Amino acid sequence: MKLNQFARLTTTYSEQIKALQRIKLLDEGYEALSVQALAQQIFARFFPEAHSKTAQNEQMQKIQATASLNLADYLAGISTSFDQRTFYNIALQLLGFKVTTDFQFNHPRRFMAKVGIPYVDQPVLTQELFLEAVYLLLTTRSQNGLLYLDCLANRGFFAHWQKATAPEFLIFNGKTQPVFDTQNFIREVVYVESSLDTDLDGHLDLLETTIFRPKETEKGLSVPVLYTASPYYKGTNDVDADLHNVDVPIQAKAAIQPNLADLKTGTNQSVPAAREPLGETTETELEAADDSNYLLNDYFLARGFATVYAGGIGTRGSDGMRTCGSPEETASTTAIIEWLAGNRRAYTNKTDRIEIKAWWCNQKVAMTGKSYLGTLATAAATTGVEGLKTVIAEAAISSWYDYYRENGLVVAPVDCQGEDADVLAKLCQTRQMDAADHAKSGALFEEQLSALREGQDRITGNYNAFWAERNYRDNVQKINCDVVLVHGLNDWNVKLQNAGALWDDLRQLPIEKKLFLHQGQHIYMNNIQSIDFTDMMNLWLSYQLLDIDNHAPEILPTVTIQDNTQEATWHTQDDWLNPKNPRQTYFLNDPEHLGLDQTPTTPVADFSDDGVAVFKKQHLSEAAWQDQLLAPQSNFTQNRLLLLSPAQSKQLVIDGRVQLKTKVAVNTDRGLLSVMLVDYGLFSRLGTTPAILAAKGQQLGYHWCYDDLKEFKLGALSPYQLITKGHLNLQNRHNSYQTETVDAGTFYEVQLDLQPTHYHLAAGHQLGLVIYATDMGMTLREEQQNQYQVDLGASRLVIPTLD
Repeated sequence: MKLNQFARLTTTYSEQIKALQRIKLLDEGYEALSVQALAQQIFARFFPEAHSKTAQNEQMQKIQATASLNLADYLAGISTSFDQRTFYNIALQLLGFKVTTDFQFNHPRRFMAKVGIPYVDQPVLTQELFLEAVYLLLTTRSQNGLLYLDCLANRGFFAHWQKATAPEFLIFNGKTQPVFDTQNFIREVVYVESSLDTDLDGHLDLLETTIFRPKETEKGLSVPVLYTASPYYKGTNDVDADLHNVDVPIQAKAAIQPNLADLKTGTNQSVPAAREPLGETTETELEAADDSNYLLNDYFLARGFATVYAGGIGTRGSDGMRTCGSPEETASTTAIIEWLAGNRRAYTNKTDRIEIKAWWCNQKVAMTGKSYLGTLATAAATTGVEGLKTVIAEAAISSWYDYYRENGLVVAPVDCQGEDADVLAKLCQTRQMDAADHAKSGALFEEQLSALREGQDRITGNYNAFWAERNYRDNVQKINCDVVLVHGLNDWNVKLQNAGALWDDLRQLPIEKKLFLHQGQHIYMNNIQSIDFTDMMNLWLSYQLLDIDNHAPEILPTVTIQDNTQEATWHTQDDWLNPKNPRQTYFLNDPEHLGLDQTPTTPVADFSDDGVAVFKKQHLSEAAWQDQLLAPQSNFTQNRLLLLSPAQSKQLVIDGRVQLKTKVAVNTDRGLLSVMLVDYGLFSRLGTTPAILAAKGQQLGYHWCYDDLKEFKLGALSPYQLITKGHLNLQNRHNSYQTETVDAGTFYEVQLDLQPTHYHLAAGHQLGLVIYATDMGMTLREEQQNQYQVDLGASRLVIPTLD
């Protein structure tokens, strides 16, 4: 176990005293107290669930201070100082660690150094040192990953805070505290008027918007907003029957040479005039029936931030048509921000035109969410919309082409074979759930769905105007808000090119930007024990939305990356995918070996692409097929080239886009190339799915919701781990929008950049290069018997590394 902590502020002693008094742990006039009286007072307040001195004393009697004394008895015997070792025996128990099980009694600092728990390094704690140790304890992460002050809050430390003071935010160590009443949030619905008429009914689309805000706003407190644009918020439709058949050929394409600039021209749609309000109110009419459903948002609800959810056009309760990534979807997303910032109208219902303003909002908005939710946050950021101060975009798409296509190929997200933009649009057109609404809008949606199918073009897989208008990176220069990107290094749903290409663009912008790369797949990271991600976001959002001068941009690392060889290990860097990273070149020496010297012994190696029939006959899962493809011997051995390097004599840290340069021929007029880079060797590797350490192990506020506590753990011995992969249509060997012919038997130069990554290849492991064609989990699967040839002498693998 390691408790990495990046969001703690280092403060002066006088600042610590003021902070302790601000949270009412330390009284005025404390200086006159003896160490004994001061310690008795403070430790009693560490048990807020105990409402009498007797109850507090009984709780302290459960904590062992020394070999012979419990905490209550120890406090009764001290006078002018506090023994350091005893303090940390006590502190570790308060943090949730167990004597003997976790740490050895009377040797607390050994455990603390191992886990990463800070301490005051003095053998005797005077009054000043004691208070420094108390402050440090409050800002220290506990066994469940939360700060100790958060743990106290969850037990009622701030239970009467707002009753005793005027409504306000409480800041401690630069971060907001959970002092707001979680049992009485105001839950309401409004309808924001967009600038769109996507359902062509002659009226601007109204967008249902669900709000959760502290009741303290009714007493005059202005609060910021965490806004999650979630097309899934109102549920989803069943679209299994609409998945495309992937057992079809990759068709030969005519040679075309379009101009990329021509693909980026847009069209302007005329829209109706806005409604004129017939009245204005500060009271909503509809109470929200749904709950807040993103736990990072819920964490901040207890800290006074409002949470807003909106599905956007075409979703249940809203007008319009779902169009999967289009500019119209972006506009429906930013409309909510414009209302929150005071620049757009909303109404209490869809009929009466009674306007309502976001009078309770301080006009500062952050967007949050993962996958489609994070995607729309990215889209909104690229508009430069006023009021959006930052986005926390997790596993987000930055170009829809990079989600559903790759280098001229139809390439599915992992475990989503047959899905495409049209399928996702239908999944989220949840107006269909209300029969009367479906009767009005269903026929038009089917018409628009046909246009969507045509535009996405599953025949050629080429980049075209449809995908160009869904490429948010073309508008990256408009970003004026600060950006946090989070992505899994093993995410094959939203592939890493989406984060990597956007990070390349953000590098040049004069904004603050932060990047987190974890070892997970398509997951959230706010409940991982080994990193204080939620606390880091608290520091970030307190700075961004409450103007707290906590120096968050300087304190938080630019890039934070989880190591793949050790548990609970996180590294910080100044950059990712730095184009100046050194390169290491491997040569394809023969059909089985990678080497650092160019000494090819076999000029040409070949493999067949005829595995689809076996895959279907054996009813294999896509994961089982990959296991067999990468095994030394299987039914798919002839379907790939597998080249292994010698065992690494020292570690190799890969950081960037691995590139294969080669020459390839195929015995027909079309073809594809797939490549995997693999870590080989029988070793225990870190899992890509975090284990649950404690179900509902993290409470997010007093009498509030819970999250599971998770961690990535080393697993059983495994023979390999995928590092990265890539795919390319041989007819798109220069780019994704220009198509060239393929003549059977002719060798063509190919340069394929694999998905960007960061990977620690440990000493003793072997680097494996796997070259194949059909990818059962991602590409189209044609039953064929094509033969491929690879010119080994003209091939090399270029790997960006860290020194």
